[in-house]
Amino acid sequence: MMTEKKHVILTGDRPTGKLHIGHYVGSLKNRVALQNTGKYDTYIMIADQQALTDNARDPEKIRHSLHQVALDYLAVGIDPKKSTILVQSQIPALSELTMHYLNLVTVSRLKRNPTVKTEIKQKKFGESVPAGFFIYPVSQAADITAFKADTVPVGDDQEPMLEQTREIVRTFNRIYQQDILVEPEGVFPPKGEGRIPGLDGNAKMSKSLGNCIYLSDDADTIQKKVMSMYTDPTHIKVSDPGHVEGNTVFTYLDIFDPDKEHVAKLKEQYQAGGLGDVKIKRHLNEVLQAVLEPIRKRREEYAANLDYVDQILTEGSAKANRVANQTLKEVRDAIGINYFD
Repeated sequence: MMTEKKHVILTGDRPTGKLHIGHYVGSLKNRVALQNTGKYDTYIMIADQQALTDNARDPEKIRHSLHQVALDYLAVGIDPKKSTILVQSQIPALSELTMHYLNLVTVSRLKRNPTVKTEIKQKKFGESVPAGFFIYPVSQAADITAFKADTVPVGDDQEPMLEQTREIVRTFNRIYQQDILVEPEGVFPPKGEGRIPGLDGNAKMSKSLGNCIYLSDDADTIQKKVMSMYTDPTHIKVSDPGHVEGNTVFTYLDIFDPDKEHVAKLKEQYQAGGLGDVKIKRHLNEVLQAVLEPIRKRREEYAANLDYVDQILTEGSAKANRVANQTLKEVRDAIGINYFD
């Protein structure tokens, strides 16, 4: 009896610090759910080479963050028995695939990538964009295609990156007249949950802006951060009618509180007047503590045994190497540069 071929997932994060609840909502929660269906071969990458494209002068930051990201993965429920956790720099085939794909992409096309344009602006590179950073959509295409991933769980802002990967796949397969590479499709979080605002009301939770709740934060830190959150600046007195739209506390309650009826009642009370910011923040704190406490406890258990974490990364990278090397061989065969095989 033939078994149904599994879909393949490739996803990951840059190790530039600990992961926060924005990562959890935007992708981590979804990865765990997909992993647990048993329908996928899942590869989860710690993208240290990509992180070095704009942190090459501070490699210690990347080295330190490697364990932090691995611990966050394991803490949220990424299971090394069900998912392959790998380190990007330990897979040499990815660099060679990137080089081959660069020959199929124009500079003008890279400049048009909306995600790249936005990030260049955010990082204030101006004309001093590191070349490695500029080409990272091509590197990302190498990551995805090396494992022939057809499913990529990402945040909403990553769709342009996936489209660039699909273009590279189509171009390669057409030029070399072989259907070697696989076009990926994105899996996105539920509408409204792809991007969580920062504690300060900024449109995006970001490590660089310091407006995050980290998965590793202790209970007291979470409470302090919640109590400092941006709400409605016009809601000065408890009796004042308040605005729910653009109110970060209610945005978080919509995402994290499973009791949607209770949230709806809180919104009505707040809009009518008579519900204070302190009260709703205390409720949000209770909700977040319930979500994050088990994650934090699992993280502490893994942090006490980093040798085991290293073993997971070593074994995962070894498996990933075997798969990526096979894809690279097929690519080199198609191009015709395996001269001496």
